[in-house]
This record gives sequence, structure tokens and C-alpha cells, in this order.
Amino acid sequence: MARKSKSASPRNSGNGSTAAPAAKRRSAAADTAPEASAAAPGQPEPSAEPGVVSNVCVYCGSGPGAKPVYAEAARALGASFAAHGIGLVYGGGGLGLMGEVARATLAAGGRVTGIIPKFLTEKEHMLTDVNELIVTEDMHVRKRLMFERSDAFVALPGGIGTLEELVEQLTWSQLGRHTKPIVVANIDGFWEPFLKLLAHMRDDQFIRNGLNVRFIVVDSAEAIVPAIRAAAAPPSSRVADAALTTHF
Repeated sequence: MARKSKSASPRNSGNGSTAAPAAKRRSAAADTAPEASAAAPGQPEPSAEPGVVSNVCVYCGSGPGAKPVYAEAARALGASFAAHGIGLVYGGGGLGLMGEVARATLAAGGRVTGIIPKFLTEKEHMLTDVNELIVTEDMHVRKRLMFERSDAFVALPGGIGTLEELVEQLTWSQLGRHTKPIVVANIDGFWEPFLKLLAHMRDDQFIRNGLNVRFIVVDSAEAIVPAIRAAAAPPSSRVADAALTTHF
């Protein structure tokens, strides 16, 4: 179990906010012990109730990107989560698209869990007015907790970190380590070069039969929650949609 942090009060997040009394701030240092992991990487996660989506992990940039449409999509996604009673799990920062999706979720009355490694708390302006804030010792614990606490994953536009997190989930899915839905939010065509790279890998037979990469591609923030719910539904009630599901 994670324990309460004994560190000093959080610093100002950079947007004028300070730690809200209601926010739960914890340290995940104790979670580094192998026996503390309920679903460590390399092990299949415990079976969740089919069709239930309580929390969704969002990977996205700590910068705003060059196009306003990226931030608009992040805000729309946060509002959608709140409207559907879905909690946001994200990297804990207050900058860029990370801050946009978290603040939009909170502003619409939704719940937010931020998970951030200690060394990034100042660099990424840790957002303190979330419902739950977990400060970890390193990136590995952060990513494991984000995985364990989420029923699905969404990749908005972002940089190297976003790409790495998305590819990790795709890899675990490909190797049969989890079956949680993965959504690539191709806002304004942002992920087209990545999709072409995967197609190239398939054409050159590095992604081959039996090692398929399954994920969902959507073009708008509004399509994300419906796509996740459709993918998480029990097989008997699932409707195939070639426009949404990509198989490599």
C-alpha cells in the first residue's frame, strides 16, 4: 500500500494554485517492493468486470503543441470524462495538454488522479488541486501505478514521453499482458506518421500474424469515450467497426 508522504507541503503549481486540503497526497515509495504489485509489468492483470470503465489513463504532452486544436481536444476530453462519470489518471503535471485535460475534468466536476515522480514535481508544475496526488520515487513506479489504476488508455498528441508510454501499452497488449482498450486520438492527423510506421513494420513482416497490435483510432475527442466503452463491452454485445479498430 502507498503511504502518506512525510515531505514538505507542495510548492505552488505555477498557475496560482496551492495544495487543496481535500487532495490526497501520497508517496508511492513503498510500492517499489515486488510483493506490493497487484499487476506488475510482465504479469496479466486481474480480470476486471467486463464493460466497466471507471478510470482512463491519458498520455499527452507537457507542452501545448503548435496548434490550438490540441488543447481544445484535451479540454473536450476532460469534460467528456466528467460527463460520463469516468475518472482521469494522468501524469500529474500542470503544464501543456496535461494541465488542460486535468483542469477541464475538475472544472466539469470530474475526479482526477495525478501520478508524478518526485524529480518532475517542479519541472512539470505538479498540479496540486486534484482529488488524489501520488508522488513516486521514479518513472517505473509511476508507470506501473498508472497501468494498475486504469481500465483503458488514451494517447493525445505529445512528444517522446507520450510516444514511449503509448508504445509500451501496445507492446504489453501485443504480448498478451493485458486486454485494456488503447485509443490513439489522431487529432488533426497528429499520429499519421506513427500509423504509417506501424504499417511499414507490418509490410516488412516485423508485425506478423499472431503478434497483432490492436488499438482504436479516433479523430476527435468526442469519439474517445464511446470508442472505449464499445471496446470494453462484453464480446456478445460488441459491434465490429472497421472505422474504429485498427489491426496491425
